[in-house]
Amino acid sequence: MKDTGADPTELLRTKWIDINEENRTLRINNLVKDHNPRFVNVSTNFITRIKRLPKKGERIFTATYGGMQSNFRRQRKRIAENLGNLRLLKAHFTTFRHWKGTMEYHRTRDLLYVQQILGHKSIQYEKALYGTLVEEDFTVKVATNVEEACKLIQVGFEYVTGEYNDGGKIFRKRK
Repeated sequence: MKDTGADPTELLRTKWIDINEENRTLRINNLVKDHNPRFVNVSTNFITRIKRLPKKGERIFTATYGGMQSNFRRQRKRIAENLGNLRLLKAHFTTFRHWKGTMEYHRTRDLLYVQQILGHKSIQYEKALYGTLVEEDFTVKVATNVEEACKLIQVGFEYVTGEYNDGGKIFRKRK
């Protein structure tokens, strides 16, 4: 769910034929209400993990929603206790979907793109949830050579702009 932004029910309904390994896409075509069909880009790691699952039928996941939810609750509780982090108990299936939407919005600042990724028919949901995100503060640095740029990237800065008249390139990192 974290990789695809798919609704849990949509993901449960996904079939083996919906995976395109060559293009690294997943077709989400078995929809829940108010969603559109879509293709989602997935990582090589995602494809590798899916391929490890046993092929017991046409669907990738053979569990029921209730069974999956019960297993998730058990694992969530065990992990929260082991890590001593009871905030993990607040995580739900939809938390992963919202995480994907939030990260894509932060990356692109494009509500229409987030709408497309999540498959919503109306942009009203994105406006309500992601359009109200507070602008973040960034630490901004300028690199004047490749060595400086590499050091900034190694500590989590992202490249922002092209070269300026003074030869510097701008990088930023969330505070």
